[in-house]
Amino acid sequence: MAKYLAQIIVMGVQVVGRAFARALRQEFAASRAAADARGRAGHQSAAASNLSGLSLQEAQQILNVSKLSPEDIQKNYEHLFKVNDKSVGGSFYLQSKVVRAKERLDEELRIQAQEDREKEQTPPT
Repeated sequence: MAKYLAQIIVMGVQVVGRAFARALRQEFAASRAAADARGRAGHQSAAASNLSGLSLQEAQQILNVSKLSPEDIQKNYEHLFKVNDKSVGGSFYLQSKVVRAKERLDEELRIQAQEDREKEQTPPT
């Protein structure tokens, strides 16, 4: 009786172990695919997203800009900052989100400018 119980326990552990290993491989593959997708956006851009807590897409949505145009960013930032000012009944939380979004987009513009300078300095081969 104990022999059969031990066999059942061993078999159950093997089944659970295989399922766990398969799930772990799938999660690893999904994580690698996500990292590769982020890698295409550039390492500095990903680092900026981690530091600011906002992705580039989130920042663009908050400031309602589709392309990285410094004039559009500044115009929308000033408007949203004024509208969400606490003295006119706005939300400090939303105002801080607007500030963080502008900081994130400014950082992205800086990264793009730096990459452009590096491309100009690198001689074509």
